[in-house]
Amino acid sequence: MLLPVDITLGVVLAVLLAVAAGVAALASLGRSREILLAGLRAAVQLAGVSLLIGWVVRSLSPTLGFVALMYAVAAWTAGRRVTRNGTWWWAALPIAAGVAPVVGLLLLTGLLPVKGIAMIPVVGILIGGALTATVLGGRRALDELTIRRGEVEAGMALGLLDRDARMEIARPAAADALLPGLDQTRTVGLVTLPGAFVGMLLGGASPVQAGAVQLFVLVALMAVQAVAVTVVLELVARGRLHRV
Repeated sequence: MLLPVDITLGVVLAVLLAVAAGVAALASLGRSREILLAGLRAAVQLAGVSLLIGWVVRSLSPTLGFVALMYAVAAWTAGRRVTRNGTWWWAALPIAAGVAPVVGLLLLTGLLPVKGIAMIPVVGILIGGALTATVLGGRRALDELTIRRGEVEAGMALGLLDRDARMEIARPAAADALLPGLDQTRTVGLVTLPGAFVGMLLGGASPVQAGAVQLFVLVALMAVQAVAVTVVLELVARGRLHRV
């Protein structure tokens, strides 16, 4: 067992969470409360999933229901991170556009079995990657449009369409959302050993099998995130996602 589930683990987790919130407070980062709530939510949610997962993976219907729940939560979380107004629901589109084709390809080729024990972790990783890319891409694009509003108006004055003027300003900023995934892929095995690799090893797989699974996850994530960033950028440029 990698970590013993006992009182010591609980105490260490509580201390680490308090340190994270305390440092954020001392540095005036304004996220202390969010850090505490995120840690507590994670504990409750993982406890619930741990109790339910054994039942969910037994048949296809609850598996699909759980996947739908993951997608809905990701869409709501991404949307509310990007904007607080009624356009937040558009964030569901880049997540679906990134994840659905990749999952479809994996199912059609047989690389991903139609079994809960395989589908839930793989689809969950892909949805999580799309969520991160959508939030980072959407927020960076909208922030850039707010800061450089004058340049957008200048572009329109020169004859550019609204969409094209916004795209010219927002595209470089939104593209930065791909950097975490790119850096993780570039440094895998040298700086970090990601979760899929370690999990496969702990599950008894050979290092070659674990490496193959991790490579698949990283490449699939890059595809998902590239599509998600492209779609969220288009939504921002067309004014579907906005903050006004």
